[in-house]
Amino acid sequence: MPKHSRWDLPLTLVGAVVVVLLFTSFVAKPFSIPSGSMEGTLQVGDRVLVNRVVYHLRPIERGDVIVFDGTDSFVAQGVVLSRDPIRGLLTTIGQSVGVIAPDGSDFVKRVVGVAGDHVQCCNAAGSLLINGVPVQESYLYPGDVPSTVNFDAVVPEGKLWVMGDHRSNSADSRAHLGDPGGGMVSTSKVVGRVMAVVWPPSRWGSVSIPSAYAKVAK
Repeated sequence: MPKHSRWDLPLTLVGAVVVVLLFTSFVAKPFSIPSGSMEGTLQVGDRVLVNRVVYHLRPIERGDVIVFDGTDSFVAQGVVLSRDPIRGLLTTIGQSVGVIAPDGSDFVKRVVGVAGDHVQCCNAAGSLLINGVPVQESYLYPGDVPSTVNFDAVVPEGKLWVMGDHRSNSADSRAHLGDPGGGMVSTSKVVGRVMAVVWPPSRWGSVSIPSAYAKVAK
C-alpha cells in the first residue's frame, strides 16, 4: 500500500480553505440575512448567494438587491470588531460559507436610485417617484407604504439610494439623510448582487429584478 505523509491531510484542508476563500472573494459568496429589513423578499436567517462578478459585466440597476459595506454611509469609519488571529480566521471562513452572521458593517437592501436619479416620496397617491415617474412597488412587505418619511434627493455620480422592502422595519437611506453622505451608498462598497436563496430548502429560489422600474427612463 502507498505511504502517506502526515502532512497530506493538513495540506489538503489548507488547500480546500484557500479555494473556498478565493471563490467567495472573487466569484460568489454565501451571505446570511441578519435582519428583517428585506421581508418578505428575504427572511431573517435566509442564506443567499451573492454574485460578485455581475457588476464587472453590467452596471448596478434599479431593483437589484445588493449586499454592501456600509462603512462611511450607514456606520462610522473605525467601527471594527477586534478578534484574535485564530478567531478572526475562523470567523472569516464561517462568513465565507454563510454559516456565521456578517459583521455589523454589512447590509442588504434594494437599489431604488442610481446616479443622476431624482428620488422622491411621496406623491398625492402615496407612491415613490423616480425622475417624476411613480413606481408601483409590489414587492413591499404586506401592509407597508413606500415611506412614512418624506424625502427628495438627487443621487450623485458613484452613489446609490437604497431601501429595504420592509419599509417600516428598515434603517436605510432615509435614516441617514442627515449624515455626511446624505444617505447614499458608494458603488465601490457594493459586494455583489443577491442572486438566489439557497437555504433553507423550503425557500430555494432566485431573487429577480422586479418590473416596477421598467417605465423609468435610463
